[in-house]
Amino acid sequence: MVLRMNQLKTPVFDAVKRYVESNVIQFHVPGHKQGAGLEELREYIGETALKMDANGMEDLDFANNPTGVIYESEMLAAQAFGAQHAYFLVNGTTSGVQAMIMSACEPGDKIILPRNAHKSTIGGIILSGAVPVYVQPEINEKLGIAMGITVESLKKAIKENPHAKAVFIINPTYYGIASDLKSLVRIAHRYEMAVLVDEAHGAHMSFHDDFPLTAMEVGADMSAVSTHKTGGSLTQSSLLLLRGNMISPERVKQVLNLTYTSSASYLLMCSLDIARKQLATKGSDMLEETLRLARMAREEINKIEGLYAFGKELIGTPGCHDFDETKLGICVSGLGYTGYEMEAKLRKEYNIQIEMSDLSNILAIVSIGDREENLVALINALKDIAAKTEKKEYPKPPIIPPTPKMIVSPRDAFYSPKKIVPLDKSVGEISGEMVMAYPPGIPVVCMGERITQDIVDYIKILKEQKTQLQGTADPYIDHIMVLGVD
Repeated sequence: MVLRMNQLKTPVFDAVKRYVESNVIQFHVPGHKQGAGLEELREYIGETALKMDANGMEDLDFANNPTGVIYESEMLAAQAFGAQHAYFLVNGTTSGVQAMIMSACEPGDKIILPRNAHKSTIGGIILSGAVPVYVQPEINEKLGIAMGITVESLKKAIKENPHAKAVFIINPTYYGIASDLKSLVRIAHRYEMAVLVDEAHGAHMSFHDDFPLTAMEVGADMSAVSTHKTGGSLTQSSLLLLRGNMISPERVKQVLNLTYTSSASYLLMCSLDIARKQLATKGSDMLEETLRLARMAREEINKIEGLYAFGKELIGTPGCHDFDETKLGICVSGLGYTGYEMEAKLRKEYNIQIEMSDLSNILAIVSIGDREENLVALINALKDIAAKTEKKEYPKPPIIPPTPKMIVSPRDAFYSPKKIVPLDKSVGEISGEMVMAYPPGIPVVCMGERITQDIVDYIKILKEQKTQLQGTADPYIDHIMVLGVD
């Protein structure tokens, strides 16, 4: 029987406070020496925050080999999130995703993953030497977005790749779509494949019953959780969670020792400590209010002609087993706008910044920090835009190109000689870099894949719509790097 720990405790935060209050004479890094050497920033944010910017020492513990207050805080986080082990991450969930893949896969091992996985998975695949087997997620053509993967598509991928080492799943997607995670885990485990879950957008889901099931709840082996996105901690702070016996904690620690900074930010770790305490002790009440606001906003927006705030009615459609209502996705094409145009309009004319946009939709994240007046401002802005807009149906979004054929593994492509060619001349070539729309950071083409005309055409459409494209050496993507030599 595991004893329940006191979730009111914040060991790291308490230790840092003691350190600050001790007025220690500091001859260790960081070199700004508690803000004395960074006057302009100290004046703006205050000296306490800069005094908290400490480095590892005996009383503050060491993030690379925690045995004291960091270890205690990680154990508290593990228990709060239903895991056996938790690891503080201070270089984002990207590092957690990469650590999961490197912990589960060795060079040459196959990993089954959805095509709409974040770019960090490709980084993990390159670092580990694993070989990706892509599963095409279901596509909602009305909204132009990728949904989840189905049980049938996973079974097919496993049948064709029975010796794959791991299965990678997103729970939920950026838009709040959750696959049937419980069934997917059960199938993967039947074939002794580890299940790794990208839960970047699900940090809050453990703490209220109205959310989709989490990775730890359904017995997945590892998950990477962006606590900073919806859990309340500071940007770049996340958690890596582990349970079961398929992946050893020793292996995980070994991987983290390769990739983890030796100068972990105590500001970020304090925020993880406090955010965990808050979620564990009053998260249910806070999320009840968050859900109320999201539901109210969705209902009001759906009264506006030309707009569609999608939600739980998607459950049961292909690739959608459950839905996170705090993801307020709004289809704006009925007003004749692209998502990118609507995002820009909201920011420039109404001083509202939404999370992301695509060709047809905008996405607003409703979280524990929101207040009713925030949502009312968004609703009123959308009403005003709709009233001033002559209604016209925007053309259907272009179909996302099918997954291109992988000719060489991402790792081999990464280390292969490359040349630069004009985008228009790249059809038939093997891509030497990734092209992705960010956010959400989903690759249109990955290194090692054959570039098709559909891909070139799709990239051009994204460029025309002023989508933020990343991954290429050429920031304007007039040229692309391909395998070969000049």
